[in-house]
Amino acid sequence: MTTPMTFTLVGGPTAVIEYAGLRMLTDPTFDPPGVYEGGIPLHKLVGPALSPDEVGGINVVLLSHDQHPDNLDHAGRDFLSRASAVLSTPEAAARIPGVIGLAAWEAHSVGDVEIVAVPALHGPEGAEALSGPVTGFLLRAPEQPTVYVSGDNASVAVVAEIVAQVDVIDIAVLFTGAANVGRFGDSDLTLNARTAVAAARALGDAVIVPAHAEGWHHFSETRERLVREFEYSGLAHRLRVPQHGVPLQLL
Repeated sequence: MTTPMTFTLVGGPTAVIEYAGLRMLTDPTFDPPGVYEGGIPLHKLVGPALSPDEVGGINVVLLSHDQHPDNLDHAGRDFLSRASAVLSTPEAAARIPGVIGLAAWEAHSVGDVEIVAVPALHGPEGAEALSGPVTGFLLRAPEQPTVYVSGDNASVAVVAEIVAQVDVIDIAVLFTGAANVGRFGDSDLTLNARTAVAAARALGDAVIVPAHAEGWHHFSETRERLVREFEYSGLAHRLRVPQHGVPLQLL
């Protein structure tokens, strides 16, 4: 029997996914607005809609990568110890004690839910040397929809590769916003409105839920631009846009 699935956007890439009896959290970011210094400073513009205490208990953190503060900030790192399990890349597991590292297409089960790491490319071809490794996730459980969480993936070809392996994806959480810090010129680090539409077409009839689409200076497109692109492409009926802090029921 299919159970209700909800998606609650906390802010940026951070969302609570309630699926098949589990509460999962994507890429924890709970810091207030501020600047993260480094080779390329990142400016956070908006704080989270929910605090860690308001988020509550989490069974699994789905961490696409640990090397960038817009996907794992200071308070987000502190949150990891609250979760029963944290899944990420093997490289993140080598850096953060307790993290379970999954290579592409490797699976980890929590109860009846199978969580599969899937490929992601954080920029154009060859970006890994500078951006570092990233993973997406696939969620599967008996009598439940198949859910794809893209992580910071910019490649439509990667999405098509995943669809070819999985066949049917029912719900896709796509990290959008056209993140761009200038490292690769005009090539974005995440999906932009145009490539998100192309990814949606590759995903067949999947419901599309945008995340990581706002809240940082280096995001070069607005969520409104994304909505318009889906409207102009005739795909608005497949787009479900979450509001911060408000559970969006997808099933």
